[in-house]
Amino acid sequence: MKVPFRLNTLAVAFGLAGSLLAGAAQAENIKIGVVIPATGPLTQYGDMVKEGVDTALEQINAAGGINGNKLEAVVVDDACEPKQGPVAANRVVNAKIHYVVGPVCSGAAIAAAPIYNNEGVVVVTPSATSPALTEGKNFTSVFRTIGRDDQQGPFAAKFIAQTIKPKKVAVLHDKQSYGQGIATAVRDTLKADGVNVALFEGINAGDSDYSAVITKLKSAGVDFVYYGGYHPEMGLLLRQAAEQGLKVRIMGPEGVGNPEINAIAGPAVEGMLVTLPADFASNPKNAALVKAFKDKKRDPSGSFQMGSYTAVKVIADSIKAVGNDAGKVAKHLHTATFETPLGNLAWDAKGDLKAYDFQVFNWHKDGSKTPATK
Repeated sequence: MKVPFRLNTLAVAFGLAGSLLAGAAQAENIKIGVVIPATGPLTQYGDMVKEGVDTALEQINAAGGINGNKLEAVVVDDACEPKQGPVAANRVVNAKIHYVVGPVCSGAAIAAAPIYNNEGVVVVTPSATSPALTEGKNFTSVFRTIGRDDQQGPFAAKFIAQTIKPKKVAVLHDKQSYGQGIATAVRDTLKADGVNVALFEGINAGDSDYSAVITKLKSAGVDFVYYGGYHPEMGLLLRQAAEQGLKVRIMGPEGVGNPEINAIAGPAVEGMLVTLPADFASNPKNAALVKAFKDKKRDPSGSFQMGSYTAVKVIADSIKAVGNDAGKVAKHLHTATFETPLGNLAWDAKGDLKAYDFQVFNWHKDGSKTPATK
C-alpha cells in the first residue's frame, strides 16, 4: 500500500509544481524596451522619456498589470546617434523584447526603424519628429505620440509670419535629420507666406564657436533667427549672439526645450521662442496624473514626459484588448482610438497621429516657460 501512496504523493507534488510553473509563466513580466540616450550630450531627453515610462508602469502595475502580467522597463542606450540606432535595435530583438518606447532622436530612430519593423517589434516614439521616419516606408509597427516636423515647422513659420512679422529672417540648422528637416519646413513655409528668408545655413553640431555664422547674421541684417536642432548648439548661439551684440530673437523646435539650455546660454536665454507639445499638464483632466508625477519629483510639463507616458498606455491598452501579440497590438494601434492625457489619439496608415497640438512658448532664464502671444 505504500507504493501507491508514494505515487499519489508524487503525482500531487508534480501537479502542484505544474500549477506553480503555469502560474509563474502566466505572471511573467511583459518587457518594454526604453530606447533612449543614456549617454552622450542629450541624456536629459532620455531622462524625460524615462520619467513618463516609469510613471505609467507604476500605475499600471499597481492596478494589477495587464491581464495578470506586470510590465517591466528595459533601458537600452543609443546615445541619440544614428550609427547606434541599429545596434540598440538588435539588442532589443536579441532580448526578445516586442515593444519599445523610443527611440528619442530622429536620426537614431530612422536608422533603427527597418530592423524593428522587419522583426515585428512595436515601436512608439514620443519624440522623433522627422517625416522620414514614416513617410513612404510602409512600416506596420512604427508609431509616434508627437507630431511631425512638417506639422511643427509650418506651425512655427505661421507664428513667425503672423505674430512676429519680421522683415528679414535667417534659418539655421545642425545638418542632421531632425534639425535640417524642420528648418527646411520652416524656410519653405516662410517663403510661401512672403517672408524674406535672407540666409539658410547649416552649422556643425558639437562645435564650441559659432562666431562666423553670427557675423554672417549681422552682415545680412536679419531681425529674426530660427534654428533647427538641439539645445547644446542653441544655447551657444544665444550666448555668443548676445556677446557679439546681435540683438534678435531666436526660435527653435522642441529639441531646444531642455532646462540644461539655461546653464549654457545664461541670461541670453530669456525670451527664446520654442515650439513644444501643448502643456498637457495644465489640462484639469490630467490633475491626478500630474500629482502622480510630482509625488515622485518628476516634471509632468516637460517636452516628452506625457508623450512617453501615453506611449506605454496605448501599448498596454492594446495588449489588454488583443493579447500579448505584437502583430495584433500593431493592428489595434492602427485601427483604434485611444483616450489619453494628450487627448483622443488615432494613427493613420503610416503610424503618424491624425492630429497633434503644438504651442509656442517664451522660455525664461529661471527655466520656466509661458505661452507666447508675441
